[in-house]
Amino acid sequence: SFENDFPALLSSPGPATPPGTHLLLQASPVQGGCDVVIFNPRHDLSLPLLSPQDIQAVIREWVRIYTKRGSEQGIKYVQIFENKGAMMGCSNPHPHGQAWSLTEVPSFPAKELENLRRYSLDHASNESVSTAPKLPDGRPCMLCEYTHHELSITPEEGRVVLRNDHWVALVPYWAVWPFEIMLLPHHRHITSLDRLADEEIVTFAAILSQLTIRYDNLFSTSFAYSMGIHQRPIPSRDPSTFEAEDVAHLHLHFNPPLVRSATIRKFLVGFEMMGEPQRDLTPEQAAVRLRECSEIHYSKIEA
Repeated sequence: SFENDFPALLSSPGPATPPGTHLLLQASPVQGGCDVVIFNPRHDLSLPLLSPQDIQAVIREWVRIYTKRGSEQGIKYVQIFENKGAMMGCSNPHPHGQAWSLTEVPSFPAKELENLRRYSLDHASNESVSTAPKLPDGRPCMLCEYTHHELSITPEEGRVVLRNDHWVALVPYWAVWPFEIMLLPHHRHITSLDRLADEEIVTFAAILSQLTIRYDNLFSTSFAYSMGIHQRPIPSRDPSTFEAEDVAHLHLHFNPPLVRSATIRKFLVGFEMMGEPQRDLTPEQAAVRLRECSEIHYSKIEA
């Protein structure tokens, strides 16, 4: 990893924010840093072409950056992500991801955290027979409950694509992108990357490999997507104490644009931009398509 030569965020002290000209027009400064995570020295090895052992090294680097940046003075959030393919705005073909560290929590994860918090409070007193994992204080975790429900559905009717001892990859019920995936731990409530045990990193790497291979095999192409890791904004200062941010449940979003072939993509325009998104296929159909893909990368199958 290295610091981006052209960072979108500047370290403190940043430039002063110009005064607002109307009460509706408010601005506040955000500082931080931008790191680049190189997946491998070779230019031609994206995640689906890396060995699970090499992906483990990428995960451990994610852990290191999250821990290091999240411990810096003034940093309130660390966003790790990957844009794969020119279709998703990747300007450098060498397989890599990024990590942005900010002095504020961005809008999307802030909304997720608020919904997770509200669910845990609204359903804290409900008599539930669910065996889904709970928060450390015994309250329900919304993503644990949702994942537990998905795993209870028969494979033929459900939205689960892959599962191992610790992780599940599924097409979420609310998916917007045609082959959208949410990847998360299902066996216990895990708040962030730094809380992963060694065996959970091994199975994390394995399912990342299996999922991205299926993505590439879907249309026999290097499958474009934007992937982001949502978790606790920064590492806990005292893991033995339950804090408000511990409602976070570690999960990854994969948002891929391709819909019918290696060249035909979905565009969120027209009604989908002005009204609401529309599905090109159901989550169940998308899950079947991905489950049916080979576990062997198409480039390694002899013609």
